[in-house]
Amino acid sequence: MTPSAFALPASDLELSPITGWTREHWEYVADRWLAHIRDFSSEHKAAPRLPGRVTRDGERRESMETIGRSLLMAAPRIAGAQGKDRLELARWYREALLAGTSVDGPESWPRGVMCKSPLLGITNSIVEGANIAFSLYISRDWLWETFSVAEKKQVADWLRHHARLEVWGNNWQLFPAMAEGFLRSVGEDTTGCTGARNVARVESWYLGDGWYTDGPEHAIDYYNAWAIHPYLWAWYEMTGQQDSYEGKRYKERLSAFIDSYSLMFANDGAALHVGRSLAYRTAVLAAVWCAELAGVNPLTPGQTRRLASGVLANFTAKGVGVDGPPSLGWYDEHLGGCQDYSGFGSPYLAGIGFLGLALPADHPVWTAEEELLPTDGPELTRSLPDVGWILDSAGNMVRLTNHGSDHCGLPVGWGTDPDDPHYAKFSYSTHTGPGTNQAWEENIDGHLALVNADGVASRRCSLRATRTLGNISGSIHIPQKAEKTLPGTAVITVSMTHGIHELRAQLVHGGSGYTIREGGHAVAGATAPETGTAPQNGAWVRNEFNVSNAVVGIHGWESAHTAAYEGCNSLGTFSAVPYLQAPGGETPSVYVALHTLTRDPDAAPPVAADVVAVKVNGTTVSARWADGTEGEFDLATFIPWDGKVGK
Repeated sequence: MTPSAFALPASDLELSPITGWTREHWEYVADRWLAHIRDFSSEHKAAPRLPGRVTRDGERRESMETIGRSLLMAAPRIAGAQGKDRLELARWYREALLAGTSVDGPESWPRGVMCKSPLLGITNSIVEGANIAFSLYISRDWLWETFSVAEKKQVADWLRHHARLEVWGNNWQLFPAMAEGFLRSVGEDTTGCTGARNVARVESWYLGDGWYTDGPEHAIDYYNAWAIHPYLWAWYEMTGQQDSYEGKRYKERLSAFIDSYSLMFANDGAALHVGRSLAYRTAVLAAVWCAELAGVNPLTPGQTRRLASGVLANFTAKGVGVDGPPSLGWYDEHLGGCQDYSGFGSPYLAGIGFLGLALPADHPVWTAEEELLPTDGPELTRSLPDVGWILDSAGNMVRLTNHGSDHCGLPVGWGTDPDDPHYAKFSYSTHTGPGTNQAWEENIDGHLALVNADGVASRRCSLRATRTLGNISGSIHIPQKAEKTLPGTAVITVSMTHGIHELRAQLVHGGSGYTIREGGHAVAGATAPETGTAPQNGAWVRNEFNVSNAVVGIHGWESAHTAAYEGCNSLGTFSAVPYLQAPGGETPSVYVALHTLTRDPDAAPPVAADVVAVKVNGTTVSARWADGTEGEFDLATFIPWDGKVGK
């Protein structure tokens, strides 16, 4: 039964002086979220109908997804209980799996088809096959081993069907491999499976710094944390290759990943809001737990629990899963930030972020005293040159400067151009979200646009070249509209970061006849953010939580403005963004702006001269910050480029 009120256990500030959270808190939240599944159960457990959206694939698909994904949470809860399963989760999911994998039962799940076209049929059972296989491996002794020989054959046949399918050329490569890996681990037939080939493909997408692209396109996102790393870890474990050359190499990559990835979370537990499928929420923690299970975690046990508990505490404090199942959104429901393929069961992929519950209660990650993380300090910068990112922790938040990731290989449902607001922006943070819906159509925030006389803004789309060196990072794109590049145009963007500030410089080719526009972060809240103009040709916005963003024109800009929206941001109902404008030039033109982002309650709109002194000499930009730090780059030469412009 669902408790009448969400009442967390008492905080333990002796064991957990930072968050107050212990394993007991984790168990309480897991049990609460799993209780929601049972509250909306069907007769045979395999077809629950949660509140929320149904995709074009139909309700049966969503119900299958609900079971497959919630099992990711139930499995570590079952395993960590070591046979003391007071909620009888193993029995409940045993019934659900048998009903769903039956061939012609009243609640049988659809079987996946080859991923050649979304019009050919339902493919998502391939994903759930992976989730179920992963979960059965985690809880094998208490779930799989309770099946009879005939029941094992039934479940194995369902998994084997999906292990033999061809899938999309991205993280999906690992889904059939998961089904195959589990079948191998329990001695089942795996003829006709291609898991080793699929894993090799994914390993070939390795970038460096522990990060992979999500397929051959340059999409870098949380799929590293909740799919690629967890499923690679499970593959090597399930197939007994953890100590092979490939297995050891992978564990080195996993450790390197956590070393940088752990810096993507603010001191209040907020996670960077970047990439698609963000409704998965606590799934962002999965790779951290995998590193702990693999024995390669660069974090101490106390730091691991501090990070993980901070993230879960932040989501629950914002109401996620408190009054019902987690909705499609980030904090509150916001369908504009979700993909078309997400239905009512999708958010339960959050369950893989509870993997740490598979560790016994006496494991150091649950018994060690919490320790501070680097992002708990006043200021930190980490450059990820292989990824094209810079992470800055300052002003009580983390900012990501993005010159490495796009997502232009798949349409996402917004207009004709295949970019995505969760990849296409120059900057993201833990306390701001990109504009969606109307805000994405207008495309002001986090973007440099060439705007024609009708007010239509260009898209960034795919990056043509990138380079990151220390606290300086840049990229080149060809502005695009209606799937066509704008003739004679190209934009070179270089960012220099410094604490809460980013100096962003643009070299625009072919701007004549357009208005050039550059936007800052979209700041959102429950009430309309304050907005205003700042000295020296700038504009600023601030929400009720003291998140403020200011953009000040330093060179080339002529006017400053703000735009306001309602229902266009995952982080709040109302949002606003500051931006700059200027007419395009006849020759390649340089534009330089100071972007300031902070959560400091005492922050005032910056005066550029008080923050940084900038000199522009042709295409060379020199900067001297108020603390004496200096930097310089040439927009024309910083990024290797073939010089091609739009046709």
